[in-house]
Amino acid sequence: MANEVRWVREDAHLARLSAEWRALPYVAVDTEFMRVDTFYPIAGLVQVGDGQCAYLIDPLTISDWSPFAQLLEDTSVVKVLHACSEDLEVLLRLTGSLPTPLFDTQLAAGYLNIGFSMGYSRLVQSVLGLELPKGETRSDWLQRPLSEMQVRYAAEDAQHLAELYEALLAKLPDDKRAWVLEDGAELVANLQREVDPDELYRDAKLGWRLNRQQLAVLRVLTAWRERQARERNQPRNRILREHSLWPLARYQPADLTALARIDDMHPRTIRQDGETLLALIREAAATPPSQWPEALPEPLPLEASAALKKLRAVGQREAERLGIAPELMLRKKVLESLLKSGFPDGPYRLPDSLKGWRREKMGQALLNALETSA
Repeated sequence: MANEVRWVREDAHLARLSAEWRALPYVAVDTEFMRVDTFYPIAGLVQVGDGQCAYLIDPLTISDWSPFAQLLEDTSVVKVLHACSEDLEVLLRLTGSLPTPLFDTQLAAGYLNIGFSMGYSRLVQSVLGLELPKGETRSDWLQRPLSEMQVRYAAEDAQHLAELYEALLAKLPDDKRAWVLEDGAELVANLQREVDPDELYRDAKLGWRLNRQQLAVLRVLTAWRERQARERNQPRNRILREHSLWPLARYQPADLTALARIDDMHPRTIRQDGETLLALIREAAATPPSQWPEALPEPLPLEASAALKKLRAVGQREAERLGIAPELMLRKKVLESLLKSGFPDGPYRLPDSLKGWRREKMGQALLNALETSA
């Protein structure tokens, strides 16, 4: 393994390399970023490994990302990342594009049942027999110059990710290769889907315990919090804490004194946005009933846990049969959606969120399991 490290600090250099990378079958991509007091991640470094060399792209000096965005979107080049949900956010923010096709080595390890939840270092050790330098995750990736240790850590990540890909790819049968790419495409699609701030109230904790008028208030507060977080580039909880949302909608304080009594209400929030929050609550509470949201469905009752267990067992059996890590089989949300479609007496309907190979391999077995428990 060559361990050459090259810095990329100029637009023309990045454009030239991006064109060269587009002629390759794959590139390994990693990012280092900071996200302490911001809503959006701040890129500190983008690493690319081509199997021969590690390239460290400096986001603090690059201004034109369009050639790199074209590489990310080039469907003839597989982009290899590891446990990449946050990396995808960084790339989207930086370049406006997302990698396709995407091969996540964490998923690939799960499909080979060699440990879905083990960290990158342990996976590299298990598959390649290599010891990586201790993590620099708490480093300041925006400092310049980066320390020698930071550079080594970042470069080795990109180099070994390329090696890891080649080793995993050689072990994956064709069907599982396709499933890794299918899951990668779903990760990208989920991030491309615009989050509508006005719909976020549906996910708020205990929302189902509020009446429709209170939900109208909750809807306005969650939407305002989301828009402000984006606009000010601050974490959502910095704008308004999660645990304050429900009591605000439930009790609808009318003045600053009542507002200060709300659970987990930060004094800074009252100072900065107290009057705004009171106005939002007042207006939302006064909307006519015709504009109130529908009541939110109650969570599944405790009696549903036996049925849930049966459904999980279907995934477990199929995981064993296919030699796949059980974590990859059926997401809890999917199973809950299935149960909610007909609990307790049926008929049940497979949710749209169960798709691809999972629907094909397990859809009928899940419905059968519910029929026998009815």
